[in-house]
Amino acid sequence: MIEVYVYTNAQDHIIAYEITGHAHYADPGQDIVCAGVSAVSIGTVNALEELLDIHCEAEMNEDGYLSAILPAVTDPERFDQAQLLLRSMVVTLKGIEASYDAYVRIQFESEGGKTPC
Repeated sequence: MIEVYVYTNAQDHIIAYEITGHAHYADPGQDIVCAGVSAVSIGTVNALEELLDIHCEAEMNEDGYLSAILPAVTDPERFDQAQLLLRSMVVTLKGIEASYDAYVRIQFESEGGKTPC
């Protein structure tokens, strides 16, 4: 199962996310659930970098692990845009979870031990 952890601060802003595991919905290379979650979560890191010049502290490996921590963003407009991208990711992941709930679970944790850089 893919576990998605979304970490928020006291103001309910997304400050980090972490994804672990594999869906095992289908054989590797044919697994649309893993592919969808990967595309959305990696695409969000890429969009933050390319569109907003915000470079997350990100880590990824072949075992189905991805973590991304949003750095401190002092410009309110860029911060709001980053939150929009992150919330869009969550909406999309919730859609995947709704369709494939036996393979994806999303959990929200306030602060969760993660802090912005």
